[in-house]
Amino acid sequence: MTKSVLSDRLARWYLQLQQFEITYVPQKAIKGQVLADFLADHPMPAEWELFDDLPDEDVHVIEITPPWKMYFNGASHKEGAGAGVVFITSEGEVLPYSFTLTQNCSNNMAEYQALTFGLEMPVDTKQRHLKVYGDSQLVINQLLGLYEVKKPELLPYHNYAKRLMGWLGDVELEYLPRRDNKQADALAKLASILSMTDKKAHIPICKSWIIPPIFSDDEDDTFQEEENHVMEVFEIEEEDWRQPLVDYLKYGKLPSDPRRRTDIRRRATRFIYYKGTLYRRSFEGIFLRYLSDDEKDQAMKEAHSGVCGAHQSGPKLHLRIKRMGYYWPTMVKDCIDYAKRCQACQFYANLIHQPPEPLHPTVTSWSFDAWGLDVVGPMTKSSGGHLYILAATDYFSK
Repeated sequence: MTKSVLSDRLARWYLQLQQFEITYVPQKAIKGQVLADFLADHPMPAEWELFDDLPDEDVHVIEITPPWKMYFNGASHKEGAGAGVVFITSEGEVLPYSFTLTQNCSNNMAEYQALTFGLEMPVDTKQRHLKVYGDSQLVINQLLGLYEVKKPELLPYHNYAKRLMGWLGDVELEYLPRRDNKQADALAKLASILSMTDKKAHIPICKSWIIPPIFSDDEDDTFQEEENHVMEVFEIEEEDWRQPLVDYLKYGKLPSDPRRRTDIRRRATRFIYYKGTLYRRSFEGIFLRYLSDDEKDQAMKEAHSGVCGAHQSGPKLHLRIKRMGYYWPTMVKDCIDYAKRCQACQFYANLIHQPPEPLHPTVTSWSFDAWGLDVVGPMTKSSGGHLYILAATDYFSK
């Protein structure tokens, strides 16, 4: 721009800049005099120390950070199941975790649950190098490929653990005796706090259960999201059988169906609606409270096996509920079915020797319609000189 003769492109730029009174100044090379002037204007105090560690020096020593260590263990008994995981970071910090499993399971499944909990945490924290220690020889050898997974319920957890190990990258598995895995064992049993440190340890305890994703055997390492065909089922609430009667008795409303309209008018003569409750007038003149679906189940439960229940049979249970002042349309059938489903009655009820169905006697039309003859003998000669007996049988009563 400072030349006397400019090219076409520079000339166009010069004309555009000239109308705005803009002067072009070319940038000069940066020299060391600028640094010297800066240091002269800002002198360093005498008490400051000079450091000779310059960033452009060659690095002769590289410190390798040790990998994280993970100890896991699972415990299962008749009262519940738990999983314990202990992490030891490269700086020696101890991170204990304890999980209460929401479902009862076997010991091997609890071990897989603890291992899966432990592997999911390094995946979230991007921790690629991990050493895993466990006292379950079966789980360790199955993941190492020495043992075969034969139980189908363990196969999804085994595949999920293998996939988590693939995502981590560098995972080392090693079997550890239980006596050397006391921390994770204590967490799994929820019996005590860590015994390896003297400091106060904060142990988070939560409830959880892992449902492993289902992967096919021939699936590659890249997770492929597939479209699942899901069918949603909506439960439609059934109409309460009391509502049409309540609408008619309280508001005078009738359904549009002529048959239902006639039926409700006929049945409404035996019902009354008093203070928000529907009652049915029985043949004895007693008003029985009309129950809903939920209320009838509670009434049968209390009358059959409640505090004053004696585990009566179905017909007796029906009469007992009616004496208590309750009614619903299908109470006879519901009481019989409820008594049949009672588990305590199946175990402790008296044995019924009556056949399950009535006998079917063979009835003939008239006497000697079905009969038979037989000859018995020879016998000792009687006084009349007879040696044989002629027997005739009538099947009229059999």
